[in-house]
Amino acid sequence: MIAKIGKGSNMYGAILYNQQKVETENGAVLLLNKIPDTVDGRYSVAYFNKCFEPYLSANIRTEKTVRHISLNPDPKDEVSDEQFTEMAKEYMERMGYGKQPYIVYKHYDIERTHIHIVTVCVGIDGKKISDSYDHPQSMAICRDLEQEYNLIPATEKQRTGNELAFRPVDYRAGDVKSQIASVVRYLPKYYQYQSFGAYNALLSLFNITAEEVKGELHGQPKNGLVYFALNEQGEKASNPFKSSLFGKHAGLEELQNRFAEAKKKMKPHPARAILKNTIEAAMHTATGEADFKKQLIEQGINTIIRRNDEGRIYGMTFVDHESRTVWNGSALDKNLSANVFNDWWKAEDIAERQSTERTSSTNLPTAGKSNADEKEETHGLFDFLNKEQPSDDFGLIDGLGGLLPEAQAEDYEEQAFANRMKKKKKGKSRRFKAN
Repeated sequence: MIAKIGKGSNMYGAILYNQQKVETENGAVLLLNKIPDTVDGRYSVAYFNKCFEPYLSANIRTEKTVRHISLNPDPKDEVSDEQFTEMAKEYMERMGYGKQPYIVYKHYDIERTHIHIVTVCVGIDGKKISDSYDHPQSMAICRDLEQEYNLIPATEKQRTGNELAFRPVDYRAGDVKSQIASVVRYLPKYYQYQSFGAYNALLSLFNITAEEVKGELHGQPKNGLVYFALNEQGEKASNPFKSSLFGKHAGLEELQNRFAEAKKKMKPHPARAILKNTIEAAMHTATGEADFKKQLIEQGINTIIRRNDEGRIYGMTFVDHESRTVWNGSALDKNLSANVFNDWWKAEDIAERQSTERTSSTNLPTAGKSNADEKEETHGLFDFLNKEQPSDDFGLIDGLGGLLPEAQAEDYEEQAFANRMKKKKKGKSRRFKAN
């Protein structure tokens, strides 16, 4: 079972998202805790919102007062309403929310039946309920619930001690080629992506971009790839490096094979439904673009937004680090396409948006730069990636880096030359034998 914890400040939006599921007969209210029943058993967004008001009004200084939690068993698990109810009670009690008002919704609009829980993280006294280490705590509770209710356990990839911390490419640090090699060589072993755009979105988190080049060789059209390091503004900050320097796997042909393979694997992937619901919930609870991206980051999801010169969104890509999959919004659902988000945020000032894009936590910190607020915000988020390392010592990418080994001073150019020489030697040998 997988738990997703959304943190926001829009209680009305969180309730609205779930009530819309009920009204369209794609959901139901399973449990109310410290919330009075109505006479007719019918509920409205306004009614539920009013029930949380005393807690929200008592709030002293907590910014993100709303908790929107989803519990997602494996699609093959058969869980009754009674079991969902008991699991929700145990989960909320152990997370410290047992005495809080909360609503448990069951959603069955997708193949994976799951529950959503809406609550507040401040008590009636206005004090915040501690959420330190809530992600590792949540994971531990999920493992216990899996055993208690005989659920299919959520799988986690085992990592070895040879996997070292890894940082984004720093174009100022020198030896850019080796830095890029560390990423493009190992990234395909851990992530799945269905298109060149999705691959580039993932690379951008590591301050890298890939560019297709076209030409001719011996009169025949020839396509290839070159890689660049990026600066803090997402601009090219290095000379181009041919993909052949990094091995066959970094070339266009091999990548296209990976795209085709990923399309087959990702279509039935269980993470797809969870991610779709998580994004939709954030859309309803976020107060704007920056808040939307922050909410998803707190759940291990990066948002990469591509805009043209006029500021119009033409691409939305989501990187789910928990499942290690990369999705274009339209591949998840037509309601998560670039046009939908463009219409959603079109009222915002373009200049402000561009400034947010450069400084927001979605554009991950480059090596050598630190941000105390980001470290606090992502505290404990990527514990599942590297449990041996203290999470509060990591920025966002540092936490990701635990799964990527450093390049062991390999010279890919030299290796490519050696491979060519081997081919020449074989050719000479064959000609000698023929004579």
